[in-house]
Amino acid sequence: MCGFAAALWIVQLINAGLDYRLDRFGVTPRAVGGLWGVLTEPFLHANYRHLLSNTLPVILIGWVVMLSGIRLWALVTTLVSVLGGLLTWAVAPSGVIVVGASGLVFGWLGYLLARAVFSRRLKWILVAVGVLSFFGTLLVGLFPTLNSEVSWQAHVCGFAAGLLVGAALHPRGGDIRRLRRAAVS
Repeated sequence: MCGFAAALWIVQLINAGLDYRLDRFGVTPRAVGGLWGVLTEPFLHANYRHLLSNTLPVILIGWVVMLSGIRLWALVTTLVSVLGGLLTWAVAPSGVIVVGASGLVFGWLGYLLARAVFSRRLKWILVAVGVLSFFGTLLVGLFPTLNSEVSWQAHVCGFAAGLLVGAALHPRGGDIRRLRRAAVS
């Protein structure tokens, strides 16, 4: 996760050196050309303060997701980024460019909570409680704000994407057995 965070900082240094011209590659809601931002949004930040506020949650929450393995982390990260980015593209206000890793962070948080709920395993429930006890105040970011620089829509869309990914990847045990029986019959 430190390597991932370092990549974010390298992109930030380059972007700042280019007077933030790379930010145009963020999500531009409801503009076909703005769909590229679904892939690049987490790597771009409006300024150093913006990236600094995302760095610790990226490292720590991302690390907790990575505890299940690099392959699962990559899958969750990709699904949350794409689904959350597409949702943000569909619902964020027109005329803005959305950048930042906070949508991904909220997606990871949603995934960890959904994994705890749907897997019903004590280990994942304890992990979710631990993450919430440390990062629970982040949930305030799911509410609309008067600060026009914060895309609460990206937070909500990332969180919703994380919940969906968690539910899809960790269905309740009885549900998966029922699906398997139905497929065999």
